[in-house]
Amino acid sequence: MEARPDALPLPCFSFEDALDAVKDGRAGHAIIPIENSQHGRVADIHFLLPESGLTIVGEHFLPIHHALMGVGKGPFEAVYSHPQALGQSRFFLRERGIVPLSYADTAGAAAFVSERGDPKLGAIAPAIAAELYGLTIAERHVEDSDDNMTRFVILADSPTFLTVEIGSPAMTTFIFEVKNIPAALYKAMGGFATNGVNMTKLESYQQGTSFSATRFYADIIGVPGDPAVDRALEECAFHSKELRILGTYPQARKRGTSAG
Repeated sequence: MEARPDALPLPCFSFEDALDAVKDGRAGHAIIPIENSQHGRVADIHFLLPESGLTIVGEHFLPIHHALMGVGKGPFEAVYSHPQALGQSRFFLRERGIVPLSYADTAGAAAFVSERGDPKLGAIAPAIAAELYGLTIAERHVEDSDDNMTRFVILADSPTFLTVEIGSPAMTTFIFEVKNIPAALYKAMGGFATNGVNMTKLESYQQGTSFSATRFYADIIGVPGDPAVDRALEECAFHSKELRILGTYPQARKRGTSAG
């Protein structure tokens, strides 16, 4: 509703279902949470996105506020929620001796608690879920940090990247696999430092069972077509087995500009 206020929402059961809805033409965009300021990675977008063939065309930052709810106001012996929400509220739950129970998503947890009708079971979900599923809010803002924030990426079935002017505040996301030789990552990263391109995210992951080479997911500030960005990406590609750009898109939130 915030990122695309003029669009009609299409709820999907899983991240994969949301991506499939875009590929099938049932939706124009998918909005997928990828990282949280408290609890780290949300979706394995570096696995999901390359396989989907979709492109990142935007990002959205959403402050996350959770509410504790149930058929009554408690006390609760256990609460259901998505593992991310449970992790973002772990100190709150521990202080009260409430057992966290994992569920597929926050809204589904609220619906499940409503169906069960057990006053000893609660759910952690956005406050609107209580209204939708006829639950009572026992406590608001149960997240452990006031600045709890989740970053979402907006995906489209587009064969070309969103046109972004060189010099405008923009991000480029890509994945790459370094060669299995000494100092490969050091050499692949060198071009970003020497060309003054700021890398704001670098995350490693393994693909397959060989563990012989590591893949990386990265965000940089800048746009392909900018000579500095092109030189940095070219140097990274030279020291990599593969480099694939997943999207170039306007910044939704300002990042730093210093090289790193």
